[in-house]
Amino acid sequence: MLAFLLELGRWWTDGSVYPFAVFMALIWFLWVVRIALARRYKPWKRPWTATTSVIIPVVDEPEELFRDVLRRIMVQRPTEIIVVINGRRNPVLEKICADIGIHWVWTEIPGKRNALKIGLEESSGEIAVLVDSDTIWTDNTLSELIKPFRDPEVGGVTTRQRILEPSRAVLTRWADWLESVRCQYSMPAMSVLGTVGCLPGRTIAFRSSILFDCLDDFLSEKFLGVFLEVSDDRTLTNYTLKRGYRTVYQSTSLVYTDAPLQLTKLAKQQYRWARGSQYNTLRMLPWMLRNAKMLCLFYLTDIAVPFVLLGTFGSWVAAAFHQARPGIYNALPLPGDPTRSLVLVIVLAAVMSLLSIAIRFGRHFAYRPQDLLFLPTFMIINTLLLLPVRLLGFFRCAHNASWGTRKDSFAGEKSRSPLVLVPYLIGAMMLAGSVMMSV
Repeated sequence: MLAFLLELGRWWTDGSVYPFAVFMALIWFLWVVRIALARRYKPWKRPWTATTSVIIPVVDEPEELFRDVLRRIMVQRPTEIIVVINGRRNPVLEKICADIGIHWVWTEIPGKRNALKIGLEESSGEIAVLVDSDTIWTDNTLSELIKPFRDPEVGGVTTRQRILEPSRAVLTRWADWLESVRCQYSMPAMSVLGTVGCLPGRTIAFRSSILFDCLDDFLSEKFLGVFLEVSDDRTLTNYTLKRGYRTVYQSTSLVYTDAPLQLTKLAKQQYRWARGSQYNTLRMLPWMLRNAKMLCLFYLTDIAVPFVLLGTFGSWVAAAFHQARPGIYNALPLPGDPTRSLVLVIVLAAVMSLLSIAIRFGRHFAYRPQDLLFLPTFMIINTLLLLPVRLLGFFRCAHNASWGTRKDSFAGEKSRSPLVLVPYLIGAMMLAGSVMMSV
C-alpha cells in the first residue's frame, strides 16, 4: 500500500507510470466494483417448493456431531436424505443412520466425487442439496436455500457460511473473517451478475438434471492430463455456468461449519482449496473470457496478487542485501543509515497494509469490531501462511494428490503427465514479471 501511494504520487506529479501502481489501481477499482455490485444484492424472498434430495458424503465424523448434523436436517423435512459412507466400513456412522431412520449406502471406493455420484443415483428430488458431513444447518436453511430456483434460469445456489464459535482461537477468528469477507463482498457481487464462480460446498443446491447431465465429466474430466479429485464444488459450479444457468447466493440461508484448530491442518485445507481454485480458473479461462469477463478479471487478479506481493518482498530483500533502499522511497524523510531506513520502510508498509485491510473489509469489522484487535495477527497469517500456500497451490495445481485433511479419503492417482510443468512455467513468468514491476 505504501509503495502504491508513493508511485501514485509520482504518477500524478511527473507522469511516471509504474506497472505496480497500475496493478494496484486495478485492485482498488475491482474493490469499488464489488462494493457497488454488493449494494445491489437482495436475497430471494418469495417461497417456493420443490422435491429435495439431501446427499451427504461422509468418511468419518465424531458421533455427536454427525447426529446433530442429521437431526437438524431432518427437522426441515427434505423429501429424502441419503448418506453415502465411503472408504473403509464405519459401523458407528451406519448405526447412527439406522437409529435416526436415514437411508445410507456404503462404497469401498474413497472419494467425494464417487460418493456424490452414488447419492445422486439413489435420489429422486428435483433439487439436489449437497451437504458436507460436518455442516450445521440453522432454522429454515433448506426453505430459504431453494427460493432462488423459482427463477428457471437459476441452476445453483449457495448459503451464507460462518464458523462455529469463532472466538475460540485466533485461527477460528481468522477463518470466520475469511468467510465473512466472502459472504459480504464477493458472493453478493457475483450473485447480482448471476455468476458466483464457486458455490462453496458445505451446503449447495443444484437442479438435479444439471448434475445428471455432467456426471460423466465430473468423474473423469482431466486437467493437463491428470484427474483431480479436489474442488468438486467449483467444478460443479463450472458445469452449471457452462450450461447457461445462473449461479447465485442466498444470504438468508445460513450454515455453520468448524475450522481447524491446528496450524498444519489449516495449511493443508488452504493448500487443497488453493490448488482446486486455481486449476479450475485455468480450465475455465476460455469460457470466462467469452461469457463472464468480470468474473475472469476477479479470478485472474486473485491468482496474480500473491506473485505481486512476493515480488515486492523480494525487492525489499534485495535492497537490504545491497544496503540500499528502493528508489521510490527516497521521497520519504528516512534516516541515512540503510538498515534503519529499510526497517522504517517495512514498518510503514505494514501500518499502511493494516489500514488498507481495515478500509477494504470494513463491513466485517462493523459487524464484529473486536476483530480489529486481531487485525495485525490476521495480516501475519495472510503473509506467512496464505501467501506461500497460494503460491505453492498454483505451482502444483496439476499434481494429483490426496484429500489432505481426512484419513482414508481419496489418495490420488498414480498417473503422471509432462503437462504438469505448465503451471510452473506460467508461475515462473508471473514471478519474474512481479519482481520487475517492483524494482
